[in-house]
Amino acid sequence: MGLQESGEMYLESIYVLTRKNPHVRSIDVCEYMGYSKPSISRAMGLLKKGGYITIDKDGFISLTDIGLEIGVKIYERHTILSNLLICLGVDEETAKADACKLEHAISDKSFEAIKNNLYKFN
Repeated sequence: MGLQESGEMYLESIYVLTRKNPHVRSIDVCEYMGYSKPSISRAMGLLKKGGYITIDKDGFISLTDIGLEIGVKIYERHTILSNLLICLGVDEETAKADACKLEHAISDKSFEAIKNNLYKFN
C-alpha cells in the first residue's frame, strides 16, 4: 500500500502525540488534527490495514516499525524546514504552514542537502 500525504500527516501526528503520552487513541488524533471522528476512524482503518499502526483491544494506537520510521521522518522534515524558514525571516505561522506542505513534496536527496548544510543558515 503506497502512503499518500494524508497518511504521512496522520503518522506524524500519532508520533507527536506518543512523544507526550504513549497511550494514544483515535479521539486524541481527532482533537490534535481537528478532523471529524469518521475521518479519523477511516484513516486509522487504512493505516492499520497497511501495516503502519496497530490498535489494541483498549483502542490504543501504536506505530509499527515502518509507521514510526515515516512519522519520525515527516516530523524531522517539518521541524527542520520550519526552523530554516524562520531563520530566513519568515514569520513562525507561515513557516510552519509552508513546512507542512514542503515536507511531503521535497525529495530525500534535497532534504538531506538542506539538513547537512543547515549550519550555514544559523
